[in-house]
Amino acid sequence: MVEFFFMSALGGSVVGVLSGMLGIGGGTVMVPLLRLGFGLPAVVATATSMFTIIPTSLSGFIGHLRNKTCVPEIGVAAGIGGAFMSPLSALLADRSPSWLIMLAAAAAILYSSITMFTKARRAPRKSKRDAAEEAGHSSHAGQASFSTPARLTVTKKQVAYAAFIGCLAGFAAGYIGLGGGFLMVPLFMSILGMQMRVCSGTSLIAIMILAVPGVIMQGYLGNISYISGIALAIGAIPGALVGSNLVKYVPERLLRFIFAFFLLFAVILLVANEFAPLFLG
Repeated sequence: MVEFFFMSALGGSVVGVLSGMLGIGGGTVMVPLLRLGFGLPAVVATATSMFTIIPTSLSGFIGHLRNKTCVPEIGVAAGIGGAFMSPLSALLADRSPSWLIMLAAAAAILYSSITMFTKARRAPRKSKRDAAEEAGHSSHAGQASFSTPARLTVTKKQVAYAAFIGCLAGFAAGYIGLGGGFLMVPLFMSILGMQMRVCSGTSLIAIMILAVPGVIMQGYLGNISYISGIALAIGAIPGALVGSNLVKYVPERLLRFIFAFFLLFAVILLVANEFAPLFLG
């Protein structure tokens, strides 16, 4: 039992660092870890991941709030939108076959990985953009700059878009056990014109809100492995604080590439676990 907790906490710390730095709840690592490493059924792996996502996201958000790398108004709007969808999709997941849940997770993560890789490839190699953003200039004409959240004036239209994005993320969170950052980060960038480092902190606000109703539903259905979830959270909470502080030192372009390849790796793990046994007999 001691060895189990140590290894779980170690894995959780890796999840936490990635969560705080990339603005994800950590589910893209936790779901494969719980499914492959702990051997949990698909619905239990996704439900437990969602349970652990809440403290992980809260820890990462605190670091982003201190560093002013988040937009609370956008995060809350997305979180409220997602909170309406996550319990419904959690109920749907409880009635779905394991392979369908994992296939949906893989498809969603792959889409996000391709989107982020494209944006990373098009991003400038030098730091001119970051310098311009630090000076308060937006790279999107007609949109408010998200590089300095303290001076940002959030419009009602942006809040409405954020709530819609949150609804999509909330459905994904409840069904496949991912926090929704894999969807929100690219959409915040493309629709709202936010830069990556601000998207990361903002998505964590939404994740910790939208995950709560889904976790309550999964707990009611008896799908959460609390021991596994708590063990992961022990390592993930301090890891998320570290990751949220690292984000301001990582170049924007590099951060996008890390995010894209990280998601692609998660897809490979999920697909291999679910479908390799069918071909290997």
